[in-house]
Amino acid sequence: MRIQHSNPNFPDHLDICPSTNSTISSNFSQSDHSRSVNEQDQDAFGVVAQQRSIQIYGIAGRVWEAAYFMNIYLDHHPSWEFEPSLLDGNCTKHPLTFIELGSGTGIVSAQISRSISLTERDLVIATDLPDVCPLLERNLHDLLKDRTDTFTSSNNVVLVRPLSWGNHEHALSIAHELELTMSNANPRYITHIICSDLVYFPELLGPLLRSLIHLSSPPFISSDYAKVVISYKIRSLSKEADFWSAFGLWFSFEPVGFRPKGSEKQSNHNGWTRFGPSGEQTFVFVAHRRPESFNWDVPDNDQDLIGGIGANGTLTRKGDDTFETFLFMSMIDDETDADIKEA
Repeated sequence: MRIQHSNPNFPDHLDICPSTNSTISSNFSQSDHSRSVNEQDQDAFGVVAQQRSIQIYGIAGRVWEAAYFMNIYLDHHPSWEFEPSLLDGNCTKHPLTFIELGSGTGIVSAQISRSISLTERDLVIATDLPDVCPLLERNLHDLLKDRTDTFTSSNNVVLVRPLSWGNHEHALSIAHELELTMSNANPRYITHIICSDLVYFPELLGPLLRSLIHLSSPPFISSDYAKVVISYKIRSLSKEADFWSAFGLWFSFEPVGFRPKGSEKQSNHNGWTRFGPSGEQTFVFVAHRRPESFNWDVPDNDQDLIGGIGANGTLTRKGDDTFETFLFMSMIDDETDADIKEA
C-alpha cells in the first residue's frame, strides 16, 4: 500500500511504472547504454529498486527518461564528442562544484561523481525535498561509500542537502556551508547546476526558475558564471512552454549536439546532430546567465516571474522564443533524417 504524502511527489491519481535504459536511441553503442545504468547500480536504480522507491517517495523514486541521456552526456564513449562540452577552460580556475536540483534517486549525481575527473578540491551536492533526502543518502552512500560522508571527507565528496525549489533558506544554508556568506580567501563557487527532467508541473515552474536564478547569482558564482545543464523530455508542451519562455529571458541556452569522432567531413553541419532520441522530443541544453540580467529585479510572485515581469528591467509581461526556434529546427532535422533513411 502506497504511503500518502502531501507533497508534489504524490499528485492525485499517481500511476507510474519504473523506467529502463531501453529508451536510449539506437544511435548509441551498447557501451553507452551500459554507462547510463551500470549493472552494479541495479540495487539503487533498477526496476525492482524503483518499484520500492516509488511506493515510498512517489515521483522522486522513479528514474525519469531524460536522466539516461544526461548520464551519457556526462560519461560517453570515447568514440563520440559533444558540443557544448561539459567542462571547458574556465573550469580549471576554481574547484568544480556541481549542484543538482531535484536529484530524486541520485542516478545523475552518482554518475557525476564517478565519471568526471574530480580531484580532492571538487564537490557534488545532490539536493531534493527534505522528505526525499533519505532516498538520496541511502542510494549514494551504498554506491559511493567513502565519498558521501562530510564536506571534509576524502576525494570526490558527495553531499546530500535539502533544497526545495524557491526556498532561499535552504539555498543560503548551502551557501553558508560553502563559506560563500563569510569572508573567505578561497570561497567555493558553484560551477555547474544540473537539472534532469524537472520541467513538468505548472505550479513548480516558477519556484524552479527562481532557484536557478538564485543559484546562478552572487554569492554562489564567480565572475565566470555557472554553467546550467538541463535534460528535458517534452510531456505536455502546452503546460511546459511558459517555463522556457521565461527561462530564455534570464539565460542564453543551446541544445547539445554530438557526432562520431572523425565525422567532420560530413555535409550535415560538419557531422553534428542534436543529441536526443530519434523521433522523440528529448533535449540536453547548456545555459548561462545573461550578463545584463544580474541588474534585474526578480519579482516575488511566481506567476509574475514566469510571465516575464522584471526581465529586461521592466514590469511588462514578455517571453523569449529561443525554445520555440530550437523545437522548430528539431522537427525539420527529424524530417530530414527520416527522408535520408527512406532514400
